[in-house]
Amino acid sequence: MSTRQTAVSAVCAVVVTYNPDIAVVGQLLRQLQANGCDFVVVDNQSTNADALQATVSSLTHCRALMRQTANIGQAAALNLGLQQLSDWQYELALLFDQDSAIDTDFCSQMLLAWDEAHAHATDPVAAIGPRLEDPVTHRRVAFRSFEHLFGRQETAAVPSGLLVHTGFLITSGCLMSMAALKAIGPMRADYFIDNVDLEWCFRAKSRGFQILGTDHARLYHRIGEAGSSYLVRKGIVVQHSALRFYYSSRNRIHLHRQPHAPRNWRLKDSVRFVLKTSYLLLTSPERRAYWASLRQAMKDAATLP
Repeated sequence: MSTRQTAVSAVCAVVVTYNPDIAVVGQLLRQLQANGCDFVVVDNQSTNADALQATVSSLTHCRALMRQTANIGQAAALNLGLQQLSDWQYELALLFDQDSAIDTDFCSQMLLAWDEAHAHATDPVAAIGPRLEDPVTHRRVAFRSFEHLFGRQETAAVPSGLLVHTGFLITSGCLMSMAALKAIGPMRADYFIDNVDLEWCFRAKSRGFQILGTDHARLYHRIGEAGSSYLVRKGIVVQHSALRFYYSSRNRIHLHRQPHAPRNWRLKDSVRFVLKTSYLLLTSPERRAYWASLRQAMKDAATLP
């Protein structure tokens, strides 16, 4: 059994920003600094980019602030950051959204998970994600597998039970192998923002890589936007703006047609999509905007290669 111990110097984080709350993203960057983890920030032409520059200027683990002259989207920004990490020859990458938070031992715990996976894996591991916890409701999100059509029980990947098999990981908090990235390929830049992580994970698994979740570390992150609805407040329904709904719908419709999308996910997601869309169109004050977004998404999904 391998007893390797990956050093924190082998990993660099990529944080993508777009008009961030400086206090929130500043906290994340200081948490990375406290973890002793190098990082780069790729900024998508934020209106407060100068304030972001001032925030990172005092953080010694910031390798670069890559300011873009346009909003190129999350996927393209991630690709830019990952290419920079490849040029610098980092072994691993940590990916973050601008509104996540971590503990002071997050990086060391994720590397512990990585080494444990390496010791037990029979297939190459592409990425590992932390347990997601909603910072408002403190609800912990289950890792989802699509091996079976029914049931959500997590399946342990190692004897300790601290690593489980999962069908996909969200971008934020994900620890990714740079070698696997080279074999699998970059994020789909034409997806722009939503379901970028889902598509990449499906592609990875279709090429024989494992995607794992871990309880070694926690990521504090709320998916979606705040809302007054009980279902939204409890985290049962994820709410986004009409524009984000457009990207999510367009990309999901497109992903359903891809050969590497698991059959069971397509079936489950079709039901989820109908229920969520019906909920938005029936209850949201912005139902007209959501309907327009859905119609445009259905049309534009056919134009993606």
